[in-house]
Parts: sequence; structure tokens; C-alpha cells
Amino acid sequence: MSKIINTDICIIGAGSGGLSVAAGAAQLGMSVTLIEKSDMGGDCLNTGCVPSKALLAMGKKKSSFVDAHAHVKNVIKAIEPHDSQERFEGLGCTVIRSHARIIDKNRVETEDEHRIKTKFIVIATGSHAFIPPIKGIEKEKVLTNEHIFDLKEKPEHLIIIGGGPIGVEMAQAHARLGCQVTLIDMASIMPKDDPELVEVVRQRLQQDGVAIHEKTSITSITHGDNTHTVHTDNGDISGSHILVATGRVPNLYNLGLNDVKITHNKRGIVVNDRLQTNYRNVYAIGDVNGGPQFTHIAGYQAGIVIRNICFRLPAKVNYTALPWVTYTSPELSHVGMTHHDAILKYGEDNIRVLNFDISGNDRAVAEGHKKSMMKVIGHVKTAKILGVSIVAENAGEMLPIWSLAIQKGMKMSDIAGLILPYPTLGEVHKSITGSWYKEQLFSDKTKSIIQWLQRLPIF
Repeated sequence: MSKIINTDICIIGAGSGGLSVAAGAAQLGMSVTLIEKSDMGGDCLNTGCVPSKALLAMGKKKSSFVDAHAHVKNVIKAIEPHDSQERFEGLGCTVIRSHARIIDKNRVETEDEHRIKTKFIVIATGSHAFIPPIKGIEKEKVLTNEHIFDLKEKPEHLIIIGGGPIGVEMAQAHARLGCQVTLIDMASIMPKDDPELVEVVRQRLQQDGVAIHEKTSITSITHGDNTHTVHTDNGDISGSHILVATGRVPNLYNLGLNDVKITHNKRGIVVNDRLQTNYRNVYAIGDVNGGPQFTHIAGYQAGIVIRNICFRLPAKVNYTALPWVTYTSPELSHVGMTHHDAILKYGEDNIRVLNFDISGNDRAVAEGHKKSMMKVIGHVKTAKILGVSIVAENAGEMLPIWSLAIQKGMKMSDIAGLILPYPTLGEVHKSITGSWYKEQLFSDKTKSIIQWLQRLPIF
């Protein structure tokens, strides 16, 4: 017999975005039904951000692979209670562990025969790893982020296909854990980041023993019992394991989108700036809507949905201050416009790029930091901060001040005028923005003004 549930909000997917909406709405007094067919916490907790950062941490310590595997599982276990079914039921949510299908804009059904009538639907089903259609590839014989953290024995030779953030992070982590690692990309690694800063990461990967093959096309793959061979236009590469890290695709399967006529395409569910689908009461957040694929964006989008549904405010997304970090050693972080984007919007003559060698900072010298640098892009006429890229140890921790600056439309002088503690890496923020005014400050014109002012009486 079907179980009928009446609710204010029905959320499909208990990953970062879905859980954030559920927690916020429930604590604001709305009735919430949360449906998840797999693990609570989604990709981030179980196969993404959390295990990858735990593995990277062990790689930095040069730990054994066995210890690293144990650490990954212990970290997931420690965080699990925060995302658990018990916690959300304690917040007042009805949690259903089953597959969901949308029947119409106000009804959802599950495989275990729950029928939910709801005012609002939030689709937060996330994404999964994309397996490219390479000749000879067998999906069950390659690894993705969904399997790599389950390995209990160290791969002798890990071949990684894809040089994006996941690929380069896993390459460095496994190299530092004692694996032979080969990284292959059909273009260049980390293509969304500043090439000059990427070069710093590339050199460090190579120093760690990662063999990098860029601008290399894969023609086919041959699987053996214990050896897998990747055939490329530059020769064959054989290894014990293959990790595919070539991007992600949205989880749209069997949600009933076609039947309900919710607009979607291969990138995901189509939404407006308020994250609404073509039905005003049906929202889609996180990886499933084809936007930026970051856990922090799913959380940000959850806040937009809460403001729309609970507070009835027409809140809209704004990615002007969108940050991202690749957690290699050194880390590479970025927020705002890239150099290329700034040129396209304002023209090359209207922007200025500041460069700063972080390794000369007193704290960096004291701690023995290797090559690291920062780039800040500003508008020539307004001195407004447009974008920032940093490659350094803990570059992600250095980024928030710039996220705030760009979000609030601050100028170089706003950062240059700060009082910052010594000795800290944070001092580089003041140093680089101060250099924006150096040429003007020490110009002949300024010197003339100073000389004239010195003739005035002392006050």
C-alpha cells in the first residue's frame, strides 16, 4: 500500500546542496521530505572532496599506502554523523532511502511506494564521472573517483587520463605515496587556470615523479588481467591501473524529466538566475543544473533557494566572485575574472596585471616555501579588483580576503590600507595592492607636490 506524505519541500538528493536546503528549511519551520537512493552526503563526503583531501594530506606526509587508505576511511567516518539520516530526522526531516521520480510539478513517487505531495521540489541529484568513448575501454576495468579510494593495495603504476583538478591532485597524492604515476591530457593540464601559475604546479608534479604527457591523444585502450595499455599518438603506456578523470555528467536518469517536460539538455537541467526550472516551484541546484561543479557552489545555491522558497525573496545567483582551488602542493587558487576574461570584457588597455613573488615574503622565507606567486588583475581607471590567482602553500586559505574584495567591488586602496600582522603570508595582499600606486606615488609630479607642501607652516 502506498504511503502518502504531504510536505512543503521535497528534496531529491542528499548531497551537499540537498542537505543544505533540508537543514535550513527544517530549522525555519517548514516540513521537509528528503529522498536519497544512495549514501547520505553524496559525492563530496564519500567519493570526492573529503577522501581526496584526506589522501592528499597523507601524501604530503609521505605515508604508506595502507596508512593513507585507513586515514581516508577514518575521515569519512568522522564526518558522516553530520550528514547522517539520524541527524536530519532529528532536525524534523522525513528521510526516504529510495529512488525518486517526479510525476508532476507537485508530486513525487519513490520505488518503495511513497507518494509525496509537495509545494516545492528541489532536484539536487549531483553528477557522476564521465567515461569517454575511447576504443577498447571497459568501464568495469578502469577507476574513477567512485572507486579510487577503495583501493587497499598500492597501484604499481597508475595511469591517469585527464589533467583537470581531480587528475592532478590524484597524480601528486599517489606519486608521494610511492606509486609510479603517468598523467595524460589531450590538451594542457589545468586549462582554466593562469598558464604561468600552472607551470609552477607542473614543475612540482614532475619533481614528485609524475610523468606528464600533454597534447597527447589516446587512440585506444587494451585491458589485460594485470596490465592495461593506453595507446596514444606518442606511443604506448602500460600500467597496473587506469584512473579516468575526464569530467562529470549530471545525474538525470529516470527522474521523469521528459514525462513532466522539465527542460534539460546534456549539460543538465536548465534553470534561471533564481535556480528555477520551467516550473516556478521546481528548482535544481548543484552539479545537476549544469553550472559550476563545486561543493561550495552547491551550498551557495542552496542559500539562494532558501531565500526564494522560505523568505519569498527573488534572490539570484551571482558568480562574479566565484572561487576555486586545486589542492596540490603548492595549491593553486583563483577568484573572479581570469586575465583572458578581463581582456574580453574591458579590453587589454583597460586592465593591469600585478605580479608578486610570494617566496620573498618574510614568513615564506622563514618556513622555507618554494616558488610561489600571485597575480592580481585590476581596472586601470577605477583600480577595482577584478580577479586574483595564487600559487602557494595554503593558497586556498589566502583567497577569502580577495573573494570579499571582489564581491563587494573593492579597490586596490581598500586592501593596501589594511593593517596586517607580521610576519604572515597575508602581508602579500597589502604589498601587491600597494604596488598598484607605486609608479604614481613616486613620480616626479608627486615629488614636486611634496616639495611645495614642505614650504607650508608646520601645523
